[in-house]
Amino acid sequence: MRIAVLAHVRHPVAPPFMGGMEAHAYHLARGLQARGHDVTLFASGDSDAGVPLHPVLPEHYDRAFPWKDHHGTDALNAHLDKAFADILPALREGGFDVIHNNSLHRYPPRMARRDRVPMVSSMHVPPFPALHRATTDSLGPWSRVTFCSHSHMAGWWPGKSREGAHVVPNGIDLSLWPFVYQGGAGAIWAGRIMPNKGAHLAAQAARIAGMPLTIFGTIEDGAYFDAEVAPLLGDDIRYGGHLSPADLAREYGKAAVLLFTPLWDEPFGLAAVEAMACGLPVAATDRGATAEVIGEGGCTVPPDPHALALALKEAAVMQRHVPRRRAKNAYSIDTMIRRYEALYAMVMAGASRSLAPPDYPPVMLPPREEPAGI
Repeated sequence: MRIAVLAHVRHPVAPPFMGGMEAHAYHLARGLQARGHDVTLFASGDSDAGVPLHPVLPEHYDRAFPWKDHHGTDALNAHLDKAFADILPALREGGFDVIHNNSLHRYPPRMARRDRVPMVSSMHVPPFPALHRATTDSLGPWSRVTFCSHSHMAGWWPGKSREGAHVVPNGIDLSLWPFVYQGGAGAIWAGRIMPNKGAHLAAQAARIAGMPLTIFGTIEDGAYFDAEVAPLLGDDIRYGGHLSPADLAREYGKAAVLLFTPLWDEPFGLAAVEAMACGLPVAATDRGATAEVIGEGGCTVPPDPHALALALKEAAVMQRHVPRRRAKNAYSIDTMIRRYEALYAMVMAGASRSLAPPDYPPVMLPPREEPAGI
C-alpha cells in the first residue's frame, strides 16, 4: 500500500523524542515501511524517520510558538490552519491508498469525509471541542478513528459506543527496550517535565520512601521545574537530563522501579510501557488509562505522595519478568501495525462502495477552494 502518515507538528518526529506522539509517528512510519509499504511521512521539516518526508511546516511549531505561551491563541491557530490547508491537496491527490492521520487537526478528517479519502485518524489526547466535532462528524465507512485505550475512548463518548471507533494500543519496538533480568537499586521518572506529568510528586514520594530517584526528560515548563521540582533535588534525588532512547533503556536496565505520575487523564502512557519492556515494575498514579495499561506490571494508587511511596516499595520487589511479559504480549509494534493494517483495509473497502449507509448523516462543509473552513 501507498500510505501517508500525517504527524502532529509541535515537535520533530526524530529521536530523542519529546514525547509519546513523536515516538508513535516515528515507529509507525518505520514499521509500515519494514512491512513492505510505500510510506511518506507528513511532518515538520526538521523530522527524520528514515522514510520520505513531505514537510507540513519548515520546522516544528513549538520553536516559534511555544505551546505553554501560545496554546489556543489566534496566532498559533492561524499558523496551523494555513499549514494544514496547504497540504490537503497533496494528501488528497497524492495517489495514497490510505492516510493515517495523527495530526490532531480538524482539517484532515473533514477532508476525508467530504472527498471520500480512506483515512484512519488516531487520537492521542483527551477531547477538545473543535477536534471532537470534526472527529464525530467525519466517522464513516472510509473514515475511522482509533484511541490508545478503552479509558481514552470512553473519555470521548462517555457511555456510548460509536460505529467506526476502535481501540488500538500504542506499540513499541521491543528490540530497543531490552529486558534486563536483574536490575539495580533506585527509581526512575521519565517524561516531559511539565505540571500535568507530576515529576514533583515523584520526587516527594521517593523522598518519603527513602529511595534514590533520577528524573529524565526535557524541561518543557521551566517555571514549573524551578518552582516545584528543583527545590526537591539534592541528596538522592537528581535530574539526569534528556536522553536518547538507547541511553534511557540502559538507565531502565540499571534501576529497580519506574515512577509514573500523570496528574491528568493520561490516554496511554508510553514511558511506562517502555520501562516495563526493560523489566521495570511501575508505581503509578491512577489517572486515565494508567491502570488499564500497566495491568499486572505494577501498582496504581491515588495521586498522593504517601500512597505513592508505599506503591514504590511494593513495586520495587516485583519479579521483573512480569512487567516484561505485559509489554511483550500487549504492546509490540508488530501487534499495533497489524491492527492498523486491518483498519486500512476496512476504510479502503468503505471508500470503494457506491453509496454510504443510509443512516450516515451528511456533514455540511464549504467548497474545496475554501480549506480554512474545513
